[in-house]
Amino acid sequence: MNLVAQIDSRYPSTQDLRLRSKERVPGFAFEYLDGGCNEDINIVRNTKDIRDVKLQPRYLRNYGESSLKTSLFGIEYDAPFGISPVGLQGLMWPNSPEILAKAAFEHNIPFILSTVTTMSIERASELTEGKAWFQLYNPVDDHVRNDIIGRAESAGCPVLVLLCDVPTFGYRPRDIKNGLALPPKMSVKNILQILGKPEWAIKTLRYGQPTFETLKPYTPEGLNLKQLGLFMDKTFSGKLNREKIMPIRDKWKGKLVLKGVASEEDTKDAIDMGFDGIIVSNHGGRQLDAAESTIAPLSRIAEKYKDQLTIMMDSGIQSGPDIARSLASGADFIFMGRSFMYSVGALGNRGGNHAIAMFKRQLGQVMDQLCCKKIEDLPNHLIK
Repeated sequence: MNLVAQIDSRYPSTQDLRLRSKERVPGFAFEYLDGGCNEDINIVRNTKDIRDVKLQPRYLRNYGESSLKTSLFGIEYDAPFGISPVGLQGLMWPNSPEILAKAAFEHNIPFILSTVTTMSIERASELTEGKAWFQLYNPVDDHVRNDIIGRAESAGCPVLVLLCDVPTFGYRPRDIKNGLALPPKMSVKNILQILGKPEWAIKTLRYGQPTFETLKPYTPEGLNLKQLGLFMDKTFSGKLNREKIMPIRDKWKGKLVLKGVASEEDTKDAIDMGFDGIIVSNHGGRQLDAAESTIAPLSRIAEKYKDQLTIMMDSGIQSGPDIARSLASGADFIFMGRSFMYSVGALGNRGGNHAIAMFKRQLGQVMDQLCCKKIEDLPNHLIK
């Protein structure tokens, strides 16, 4: 695959993509993508702390050609990173979950579908030939839970991801001011923002108003925005415990991953409950501004539990060097959400392929510069 041909030279970094996306996406949708919670302290801390990690090259040895190929849960992927689950993707850019799922399949990296995004489990499976992972936002009703899990199994999803870091919704001042909902509140301000982004508006008309596609079978018809919000609050609970998890572990026969882990204690509990892996994450800095960055607990968790389950990470990763730093710090695999959404917002249908090719090229350059042949050798280059 020609990575250079897939990279738009006008946008060679995530920051370039972010700025271009801001020009093309209505303000209320861009701020939902771009923002954290409260004062945005942890969203900044996530990336800053990753970039405090330093790596040491080893120039005078015969290391051969580097490879990005990585095995995860018995599947070989072409790179050690994948696409995180992101809610309301179609609101940020029309048809974006399909764009990203197709690109992930083409590049042979994992794509995780969120329960509350704007594409169904079945469509994700169709686009990826059954390779898409599914992230479950746990329903209160056992029947709904079992039906969604059954659909994910029928769709061939190899990995089920349980979300544990949303026991309550984060306090996000911009979203409150924007009246964010699905569909967005049509205030004068929001209407003017839409009129100022004609391509977004035209594509939204083409693909239709974004909805929670996976949840359609369980959502009563004709609900207004307030009723829909009350229905979602009643139907789904982000609070997980052993009593809620064990029936899922018993029912799901594939690999089971816990996303949102931020401590050694929760890691130990995940091992005890039979999880195959964890994703160390703080929800992209969107839930708890007073929390640690993700790289801090990752290092401690990896040191203590590296041999007992697969340890992955997301939140704050924006470049190939960031991926290398995180892998060197103990992660087996990396996921990114915002960076891919910036790319789709900036480049539309070409955004998924552009971002994946860009990250592959950036990470490959870091590997060659370090004289590191394999991804699993990156911890040997960590300066402690």
